[in-house]
Amino acid sequence: MEYAVMIKAGEFGKTIFDFTLTFIGTICISPLLAYIAYRIKKEDPGPVIFAYDCVGKNGKIFKCYKFRSMVINAQERLVQYLRENEEAREEWEKYYKLKKDPRITKFGEKLRKSSLDELPQLFNVLKGEMSLVGPRQIVADEIKKFGKDIKYYYSVKPGITGYWQTSGRSDVDYQTRVDMVTWYVKNRTLWMDIKILFKTITIVFSKKGAY
Repeated sequence: MEYAVMIKAGEFGKTIFDFTLTFIGTICISPLLAYIAYRIKKEDPGPVIFAYDCVGKNGKIFKCYKFRSMVINAQERLVQYLRENEEAREEWEKYYKLKKDPRITKFGEKLRKSSLDELPQLFNVLKGEMSLVGPRQIVADEIKKFGKDIKYYYSVKPGITGYWQTSGRSDVDYQTRVDMVTWYVKNRTLWMDIKILFKTITIVFSKKGAY
């Protein structure tokens, strides 16, 4: 009983921490958000924000926000590219990412290298759908890759950054990513989250593992 109370108190503290830091941070970087939106619109007419279905806490589906870094017909282009390129198809199946992604615009590539494309997820945090630190958000097709360990992912909110993102990011294979999610959920503390946030700043500036 006492353990359950401690867990709830910890989650409440994390929620307050997330909301306060995110609210202040979003106001501070609002000029940057406006500039990025302008550059996206200037290069490739279309929506500035890309929203896609992600799996959240308890398996609930929500719209995850990102600055659009891809062309409008991205899904069609991906299907065609993977059909024609066996090596790329194997890379996609292993990492669920491509180092040379034909869908990404020129400015979009810069956004991804700097991870600035993920800034709109701050609004997901304000809505209570995500946390600043947590497992990397997944889509429905990735659930099967977790197997029985999906219960750990379901137990917390996905994060803008997290243990995986600061320990190799796209350079680690998917099973390692699942293992990292499991370890984080079992060992997480608010102090660990703070350390991950500071480490994220270093990782972003180094651009290591980002694509």
